Amino acid sequence: MKRGIAIMATMAITGLAMSGSADAQTQQQQIIGKSDIKIEGGLMTPEALWAMGRVGSSAASPDAKSIVYGVSYYSVEQNKSHHTLNIMDAKGENDIKLTTTAANETGAAWIKGGGKIAFLSNESGSNQVWEMNADGTERRQLTNDAADIEGFLFSPDETKVILIKRIKIKPTTADVHPDLQLAKGFVVDDLMYKHWDEWLNDAPHPFIADFDGNSINEGKDMLEGTAYDCPNRPFGGSEQLAWSNDSKKIAYSCNKKTGRDYTLSTDTDIYLYDIAEGTTTNLCKLDEERSNYGYDTTPLFSPDGKSIAWLSMKRDGYESDQNRLCVMDLATGKQAYLTGMPDSDGHTEFDSNVDSYCWAPDSKSLYFTGTWHGTTQVYNITRKGKLTKMTEGDYDYTSVSMLGKELLLTRVSMSAPADIYSMKAKAGAEVKRLTNENKHIFDQLATGKVEARWCKTHDGKELHSWVIYPPHFDPAKKYPALLFCEGGPQTPVSQFWSYRWNMQIMAANGYIVIAPNRRGLPGFGLEWNEEISTNYGGSCMKDLLAAIDDIAKEEYVDEERLGCVGASFGGYSAMWLAGHHEKRFKAFIAHDGFFNMEQQYYETEESWFPNWDLGGAPYENTEKAKRSYANSPHKFVEKWDTPILLIHGDRDYRILSSQSMAAFNAARLRGIPAQLLLFPDENHWVLKPQNGILWQRTFFAWLDKWLKK
Repeated sequence: MKRGIAIMATMAITGLAMSGSADAQTQQQQIIGKSDIKIEGGLMTPEALWAMGRVGSSAASPDAKSIVYGVSYYSVEQNKSHHTLNIMDAKGENDIKLTTTAANETGAAWIKGGGKIAFLSNESGSNQVWEMNADGTERRQLTNDAADIEGFLFSPDETKVILIKRIKIKPTTADVHPDLQLAKGFVVDDLMYKHWDEWLNDAPHPFIADFDGNSINEGKDMLEGTAYDCPNRPFGGSEQLAWSNDSKKIAYSCNKKTGRDYTLSTDTDIYLYDIAEGTTTNLCKLDEERSNYGYDTTPLFSPDGKSIAWLSMKRDGYESDQNRLCVMDLATGKQAYLTGMPDSDGHTEFDSNVDSYCWAPDSKSLYFTGTWHGTTQVYNITRKGKLTKMTEGDYDYTSVSMLGKELLLTRVSMSAPADIYSMKAKAGAEVKRLTNENKHIFDQLATGKVEARWCKTHDGKELHSWVIYPPHFDPAKKYPALLFCEGGPQTPVSQFWSYRWNMQIMAANGYIVIAPNRRGLPGFGLEWNEEISTNYGGSCMKDLLAAIDDIAKEEYVDEERLGCVGASFGGYSAMWLAGHHEKRFKAFIAHDGFFNMEQQYYETEESWFPNWDLGGAPYENTEKAKRSYANSPHKFVEKWDTPILLIHGDRDYRILSSQSMAAFNAARLRGIPAQLLLFPDENHWVLKPQNGILWQRTFFAWLDKWLKK
């Protein structure tokens, strides 16, 4: 990056007590808190992105007068993060930082009628459950467990707590060979031996512990003797479990398979565990012949205790199936799908995914967030299926919960990171901002305009894209443009905010960005979303080319300086287009993409994915499989003629780094300018601050080299 920035060295938490002693001053400097960054030039930089506080989950007090929420801060110098808790009143005023030490504090929940806040802290050296007053005083450790606590959930009567802990599911090398204590190898006997970014030697399990008001015991493993994951890996948390209103039962989500069976199936069900009886009922098995076979997750009992809701996918092996909102009457066992792909018994009004949800206080309806036409809005749906859109605007609402009779929301956009908002539970009501975590940074920045754009596809359909313009855009000038290829492959190009694939920083570097919602992305109906499966080289690629061709017609776009960038499926897209772009692009960047699809079939850990999306194994020789593997980027290397940057993390077990290494080698053997950026300590993403800065600098150095000369 050529633009200079000045970063102030002091990063102390607001309100931290000052001390005259050298030890206290040293401790204060080590605490990572709100950054006092000074930005020269008024444009977004990698350092500005990593200086931003990242607002996390929030929870309203029982009386709806206070909100506790999390904020994470990052230090590039220390190359680590600090997770903190804040509290404010329901109007967003009187904001107080509760975390005043270098300990990480997360997962806050109200207990004891709102008189205390329970939270996770590593102050004792491991992650344990603590409690404190609402003003942060009288902190007390409630658990003293030998294991780290990864999450917790108090029962409504607060006599018990679910503790999420890791249990060992296979012996270590030292267990089997005590004389080989330093040996690093381990023996694998079955599939699903790795997942996302970890070797599966342990599993998260829920423990039911007793709480006497003063301390929590270690509890009993609810899945004792099994190797199942609960919560579900790699992203599940305490939201995958729920207490019944009478504190007698626990609903939980679990895929009760291991090894080869697990790697071939997404069949994750909702189970109901009776604490007194020690019995378990599968709520997704309707009878001997009918069941829900896809992902069933995120259970939540209704306020009146008569029903339970959860998110449900219908088809086994399809990880991007439509996520529907399902409600079951506990007395009759009758299920109803309120959204998404309808069963034979009824029509639904929302033909897209439900991302998050909560019950209305009267149990007669639910609020949820879902994406349609490139934005994620809040909706209300009654038990009878009547749909009401609650919010509008070019935003993504990423969470919804109740704030008394109002709604508590988290919102982002391509122009702003997450903050907390509220609104009355009435369609079209004013959405009020409660936090403005990064105002001090955005007050120094000019951001680019973001607008929707539609164009015709090759087959006459309408294609939606987002266009992001450089700050101080001048239509009389000519700008280089970037085609952003979304990953997933079925993740919407909505109003998301990213700290790596950030649209505003691309625009700040002088690029117009076109981000199309190509075939295979949700928010445009089931048919549009599913057209990508087993057809990676089909309409989805033609959509990407239609979008860049359409924007390139504008006088302000220099069609001789076009770039193509993307990650995961977007990385595949960049490599595929490198062999099919017909001289459109002058530079490509592919992050964590797959280059050889046959190789990818045998390397990835979740075999259900290529079985569904590619049509099966290469040796099965079906028409769908033949079409898929015929579109492997490595088969078109002879047509590559454009500089390409490959980026990958060595801890990415979804798409192994050998894919990018092979693509880099192929480019260089062809004599094509290429660069390879490898991260030994990153997974499918880039999570460490200094790696993140390196990613951005390498990314823009490559684009500037080929698109600005």
